[in-house]
Amino acid sequence: MGHNIIGLREIDADIPDVAETGETPLDNARLKAMGYYETLKRPLFACDSGLYIEGLPEEEQPGVNVRMMNSKRLSDDEMTVHYAAIARRLGGRARARYRNAICLVTDGGKAHEHFGDDISGEAFYLVDTPHSKRVPGFPLDCLSVHIASGEYYYDRELNKHGDAGMASHGLRAYFRRLLEECL
Repeated sequence: MGHNIIGLREIDADIPDVAETGETPLDNARLKAMGYYETLKRPLFACDSGLYIEGLPEEEQPGVNVRMMNSKRLSDDEMTVHYAAIARRLGGRARARYRNAICLVTDGGKAHEHFGDDISGEAFYLVDTPHSKRVPGFPLDCLSVHIASGEYYYDRELNKHGDAGMASHGLRAYFRRLLEECL
């Protein structure tokens, strides 16, 4: 889109640790974006996501606390057991989705925020039987099944199926709209 994006690790500055204490992905995206902007005084954006599972009562939704359970940070194995049990409780599988939010801070500290389905991941089944493959740091991937094909994501040939990801298309469209608005 004619703009270069650099990551925080590429900036020679003392970057603060921003506590993600928000209740929603948008809260956390805003906290990070404003915290980093206060230090760097340059346009930047931050994103955050949360997991939402159909059939779970609101008070049980993981949201931004995907790894937390009763104030305890779960290990990868504990997460797999915990979320497999949720899927089992909901009939062996449940529709789930990662909902994403973004906060772009422009010159002068003006925030542009978005928390919508168009930048969120596609719905998938969270299942009660884990795939044998495990990737450290991504424990729920072994419980994730593509809805249309019924295949574990680990078994899908992504290029063959053209899974570019709804979220990436939505983010590009969001940035295009913002650039037109701000320029």
